[in-house]
Amino acid sequence: MARYRESVCKLCRREGTKLFLKAERCYTDKCGIVRRNYPPGQHGQGRIKRSEYGLQLREKQKIRRVYGVLERQFRSYFHRASRMKGVTGENLLQVLERRLDNVVQRMGFSGSKKEARQLVSHGHMLVNGKRVNIPSYLLKVADIVELREKSRGIAHIQQTLSALEKRGFPSWLEIDTAQFRGKVLSLPARDECTLPTVNEQLVVELYSK
Repeated sequence: MARYRESVCKLCRREGTKLFLKAERCYTDKCGIVRRNYPPGQHGQGRIKRSEYGLQLREKQKIRRVYGVLERQFRSYFHRASRMKGVTGENLLQVLERRLDNVVQRMGFSGSKKEARQLVSHGHMLVNGKRVNIPSYLLKVADIVELREKSRGIAHIQQTLSALEKRGFPSWLEIDTAQFRGKVLSLPARDECTLPTVNEQLVVELYSK
């Protein structure tokens, strides 16, 4: 699978908003967009006038980068969302929120999507009592996600869990921090997504051309 090996802080600066790609660093003054709130590159501080297509593209890239998916996979999610009942844009965000790596991060077992994918890929996570090592696995309502018992002593996981516990968990997830376990109570509402400020309708317009 293709990997982005450059500084992820540049991605936040390119999109002009925090994408929370570097765990706790994003909540401090060391965050790249706090220190240099303009796009990277030689002409980053110049005026940028974007076309309609440019605005649509930036919103799509913003969502892709938040959830860490490639273009082909993202397009597949869009087609899936377009076949579902309801608003296509909201369906798209709902599908992305249900990815196992995203839920692992939202439950506090990891500080970023990259860490969450590593936990899942290395077999640290169980879904309904069975080991699942596919980060893109889509969870359903009533699914139970838990950390494997042998992995519960990892200090970094305990630190990230306690940090997120202070900030609060999303209401569509039920978290038992003592048992390192969580349950999907319902499908996520639009305002409970990882990046609530994104305009998903622009993505729908982009793919509808």
